[in-house]
Amino acid sequence: MLSGEVPYWLAFNKAPGIGPKRFYKLVEVFGDARTAWEADVKELAGVIGKKIATDLVSFRRNLSLEEEVEQVEKVGCKLLLATDHNYPPLLKKIIDPPPVLYYKGEFRPEDQMTVAVIGSRRATPSGLATAMELAADLAVQGITVVSGLARGIDSAAHRGALAVKGGRTIAVLGCGIDRIYPPENKELMEKITFNGVVCSEFPLGTRPFPGNFPARNRVISGLSLGVTVVEAAEDSGSLITVEFALEQGREVFAIPGPIDRQGSKGPHRLIKQGAKLVEEVNDILETLNLPFLSADELITGNEKTIEFSPVEQCIWDLLAAGETHVDILIRDSGRPVSEVSSALVLMELKGLISQVAAKTFHRKH
Repeated sequence: MLSGEVPYWLAFNKAPGIGPKRFYKLVEVFGDARTAWEADVKELAGVIGKKIATDLVSFRRNLSLEEEVEQVEKVGCKLLLATDHNYPPLLKKIIDPPPVLYYKGEFRPEDQMTVAVIGSRRATPSGLATAMELAADLAVQGITVVSGLARGIDSAAHRGALAVKGGRTIAVLGCGIDRIYPPENKELMEKITFNGVVCSEFPLGTRPFPGNFPARNRVISGLSLGVTVVEAAEDSGSLITVEFALEQGREVFAIPGPIDRQGSKGPHRLIKQGAKLVEEVNDILETLNLPFLSADELITGNEKTIEFSPVEQCIWDLLAAGETHVDILIRDSGRPVSEVSSALVLMELKGLISQVAAKTFHRKH
């Protein structure tokens, strides 16, 4: 059973009208969460005002601390309080960090080298491919990719990081961690818990209300050294994340796109305003002063190498000889056309290969 201060932090995290700023003020005045929780309405009113204090006292009469603890244990998630030594250091430095993080998976020391990759839910195929390739390239370099598990660019970024052997990714939810949103990402969410973290500051049971996502976006940027926008309209929610990133002193990156696409409007505006234009992963790493491993270093021993399927391994080996037409790859691999075609698409998405001419491929690393 969870004990000590934890149940009171959970209770305040669920209390209406008590956000991070008011919670930290209460703890500062009363010394700890338990004393604040047990204070009378007059004492509370002196800190948070009469109405909110009255609402809090009414709320706590109907809340069972034991049930809150039991619910956490039933769901099987873990908790981090802002005072815990292993609370993400970058997130702890923002103004009013989430008092409680509910999470599944495991935060690791290497997750301090993080880059967010975000963008439109209605992404184009090329945008999805770009996000996946960039995330894979970051993961190969040992960078943990942060995003929001939303449809479109977010999902592609998570998948790109997971395509790398040892690649890590963090998904930040705009709902309770016991909710799966969007529902089609159930399998992806499960994969992330084995190769990173799924986390939320929202109490269990919280639905994905639109008003939750700005708060979620501040956590995405708060967990990251820099935020990269792949595709976004001018009124995209991704630009809210950028605003938080700037307030938090984070770097902002943007990937340009065709000028006639709506999804290019956001990144192009950011570039005009001073965001770093990104053509390759090294543009990000140089700006953040992070180490960059060359292709030779990656091939000769970096443990975070790409995870190959048998078909991909066969194609990779065949491409060692240089540029090769797809018909030759099919012939020499002895594999069905459909298998080779699918593998080539996935290898392009992973950033392993590219087309140098029509149906002619070569290694990128």
